[in-house]
Amino acid sequence: VIMNNHLQKRQNVIKGIFITVVIILVSRLFYIQIINEEREFSSEVTIKQVAARGAIYDRNGKLMVSIQASYDLTVIPNEVIEFDTLRLCELTDLSIEDFRIKLKKAKDYSKYKKSIISEQLPNKSAAQIREELNSFKGFDTKLNIGRNYNVDVAGHIIGFLGKENEDMEGKSGIELSYEEKLKGKAGTKVMLVDVLNIPRESVDNGDRDIDAIHGKNIFITLDIDLQEYAEKLMQNKIGAIVAIEPNSGEILTLVSSPTYSPKDLIGRERSKNYTLLCNDTINKPLFNRALNGIYPPASPLKIVNSLIALQERSLNKNSHIACNGGFLYGNNKILKCHKHPNLVNLKSAIYTSCNTYFCNLWESFFDKYNSVYKGYDVWKEHVESFGFGNYLKNDFKSGQKGYIPESSHLDKKFPFKWQSSTILSMSIGQGELNCTPIQMANLSAIIANRGFYYIPHIIKGIENDTIPSRFSEKQHTSIDPQHFETIIDGMAQVLSDIDGTAFGHGVKGLSICGKTGTAQNNHGEDHSIFIAFAPKEKPKIAIAVYIENAGWGSEWAAPIATLIIEKHLNNTISRPILEEKMINGNLINKK
Repeated sequence: VIMNNHLQKRQNVIKGIFITVVIILVSRLFYIQIINEEREFSSEVTIKQVAARGAIYDRNGKLMVSIQASYDLTVIPNEVIEFDTLRLCELTDLSIEDFRIKLKKAKDYSKYKKSIISEQLPNKSAAQIREELNSFKGFDTKLNIGRNYNVDVAGHIIGFLGKENEDMEGKSGIELSYEEKLKGKAGTKVMLVDVLNIPRESVDNGDRDIDAIHGKNIFITLDIDLQEYAEKLMQNKIGAIVAIEPNSGEILTLVSSPTYSPKDLIGRERSKNYTLLCNDTINKPLFNRALNGIYPPASPLKIVNSLIALQERSLNKNSHIACNGGFLYGNNKILKCHKHPNLVNLKSAIYTSCNTYFCNLWESFFDKYNSVYKGYDVWKEHVESFGFGNYLKNDFKSGQKGYIPESSHLDKKFPFKWQSSTILSMSIGQGELNCTPIQMANLSAIIANRGFYYIPHIIKGIENDTIPSRFSEKQHTSIDPQHFETIIDGMAQVLSDIDGTAFGHGVKGLSICGKTGTAQNNHGEDHSIFIAFAPKEKPKIAIAVYIENAGWGSEWAAPIATLIIEKHLNNTISRPILEEKMINGNLINKK
């Protein structure tokens, strides 16, 4: 009996232990499945939803920049189990060594958070990875909405994107200038996360989510076909071209050469290509010469000096002078000129680019004033009204304002008492003066408009928005309109008169008005310059061409400018031999 009682007690203890274990297990299971599950989703997180950037179109509605989806390969290291490393490396085009390095970096960052293993996978690879995700536990693909460039030109105008706090933002060109319009507005998604901070499900069925707002599409003033043609003409040359529609200030083409394709700065090769472009310190393909290049205005400034003299009544447009091959000044110094056989007046001085005439004009202007300082201040104020010495208030974030020296600077440079003859080189656009190609194109537009301009700009339209009002406001120079006609007649003869400095570069049926320039250069051959507009009446295009180390303005700048004018106005080329010469000409090492 005693034994039976002892056995019974022992059985009861075992039963009690068993029941206790069961209760503990059930309680633990309840805790894990119910209580802990509630705790697991007790935390909320707000996830940013990136907006798609707006597209970019040219003036004729041609799509230049569009949206493109791409995928990154991501990993949560703690969820990774054994997988076929070789297969995943094949799909991501990564070496096994690079893959292992990236995976280690991901683990070091966090075992429980997503890290990017490979950016911007090729679409075919991304699709294949998504099909095989079951074989790669812990890995996933992340959707990106990036850029697709439908053109290979206009890299300096379009610009490029760069990462800023995990977002892609415009870093140059239009992508930067109109970042606020293009980028749209990010949305948010409120999610419940687990104890490992991994989002699991939406809060309130997504009622608290805010949709991202698509960026606005924009239309720019560029004619992409003309841009492509201009860049083709400038291949293997260093310099810039800017062409403007005079009656609106809209930029038709803007070239900086050497250039780059916008496609070079997207995709998986972006970082490598950007480094290569930055390291090219000789050709500087990322440097926008059209906006930032600083050059002497050279002979085209003779036009400005003529207009100032006419306005200030120190010049009679009909009076003549004799040119004997130079102008004598100072201590028996001579500013040389090509000897002209006949007497020269204002009109013929322009189309022959007579240095002697414009030196006389310069001295006559200053003779009007009792003080060289007074004369210089009057001259400087007039020059500034043409947009020189300032940024023009255009819609590019980069640019130089050029340089017009203050009289105080001249005092420092010439500690003795300086005179108008001391700065005589300014009479022909040399010396202290500097400008940018876009300012010179604007000068051409001013002459075409007989005394006013619209701020050169690249924006033509913004989806459901307006462009800045300053682009539709006339900017008047200090010169009265009637003074421009003689100048324009002289510019027409630059191409049509046998003594014109660009004779032979006219286009049959087009009345082109131009002015050649040859800018002195201390580092090689002179720069070739040409400004022009056409037609003479009701002009539709004004242009400036700068080609470094290319010699006379008539050699390279003038033919390239007139080819672009012909292409724009006639949409055809009547001088194929000249065109071929300009396209194939290699001046890249001519320094």
